[in-house]
Amino acid sequence: MKIVTIGLLLFLMTNVTCAYGSYGDIYTYEVYFNDNLLPGTEVAEPTLKIGEPFTVRVDVTVYQKSDVYVNLAELGENNFKIIDGPTSQMGRYSDGDVCETNSTHKYEWTVSATENWADGSLPLNFHYTILEHGNPEPLVNSGFTVAYPYISTEYYEDKNPISISSDTEPTSESAPAFTTFGTFLALALVAFRR
Repeated sequence: MKIVTIGLLLFLMTNVTCAYGSYGDIYTYEVYFNDNLLPGTEVAEPTLKIGEPFTVRVDVTVYQKSDVYVNLAELGENNFKIIDGPTSQMGRYSDGDVCETNSTHKYEWTVSATENWADGSLPLNFHYTILEHGNPEPLVNSGFTVAYPYISTEYYEDKNPISISSDTEPTSESAPAFTTFGTFLALALVAFRR
């Protein structure tokens, strides 16, 4: 009976140990696509128009004081354009954030697809490096695909364009008072009255 109990305990402890990843005591993360939380390791697979903006956010929680560096990366060049975010170019790491113990830092980008991959799919990847604060050796240097969009051949048209004010007078695009048809109609009426 003792052997069965010890064997059962060892079996249960082995499963718990295998199910707990070593990264869990350093950091965890949550991934959002257009403000929707992606469960587990799910990758967003949207259909996007050329130039259509979308958001990617990764919330990184660290469990010890750490320096966190992040970037968005693509295969090739100029397939995605960063509109806004902690980095302004694909593949370029952020300057780094000092994150306190048990704190969460949100990394969010607004991105659009270019026409380079129209009628095709292309992954958008999130890369990160976590260092123990003050130590130059990385604790973690990893990444994953956050979105795998299909880029259609259609172009995105902004339904709510942002108005830009200027110091110049607005120009009128209205038709002139007398169009060609209006001129001929007026001449015909004058001739008819005589």
